[in-house]
Amino acid sequence: MSFAQNYHQWILEICSPYLGKVVAEIGAGTGNFSDFLLSSDIKRLVAFEPSDNMYPLLEEKFKAVSNVETIKSLFENRSEAYPDAFDSVCYINVLEHIEKDDEALSHAYKCIRKNGYLLIFVPALNFLFSEMDKSLGHYRRYSKKNLYKVVSSAGFSVEKIKYFDLAGIVPWYIAFVLMKGTMKSSGVAVYDRLVVPFMKKVERILPPPIGKNLVLVARKE
Repeated sequence: MSFAQNYHQWILEICSPYLGKVVAEIGAGTGNFSDFLLSSDIKRLVAFEPSDNMYPLLEEKFKAVSNVETIKSLFENRSEAYPDAFDSVCYINVLEHIEKDDEALSHAYKCIRKNGYLLIFVPALNFLFSEMDKSLGHYRRYSKKNLYKVVSSAGFSVEKIKYFDLAGIVPWYIAFVLMKGTMKSSGVAVYDRLVVPFMKKVERILPPPIGKNLVLVARKE
């Protein structure tokens, strides 16, 4: 997904009004989406990444960037050090990797300041769950109902939850559910260049009734 520049920009545009100034990015990987967060108006980014493979790349990428702190740890293992510390906490393509997502969100709640935001982007629709999801380490794909439930149960007030990327449903179903294929960077790049800009304009005007992903914005009251 590092090739999906337009896709990431689309996600950022939805999230940016809620970021605030001090942001935690959970599961930052090698920092692909971190770059987009830093292109916004935030003042400080704390990026958590537990992977032995990805963290060294994340650390190297931002070692000279003064307003970025990288932490090699599961967020849940370090969250007690950040009570009420963040204006927002972001899970971008991450929550589906966490087996106990309810426990993870309870930690996030404690780390967000009053009236701060939880921002989530996850894969949607159970019928799209495939071998690709399994290979990526996904425990689940979400419906609006179960995402709303796990977030509200953690204490948050859900302000926005909507489907994202209607056009991606059929290609994903054919390529990964029916054909049991694997993701190729060339395919991602073509979709990102030709389809995403058009669909972003369409979905801005006409929110889709269904989509390959879900975006959620919730507030800590």
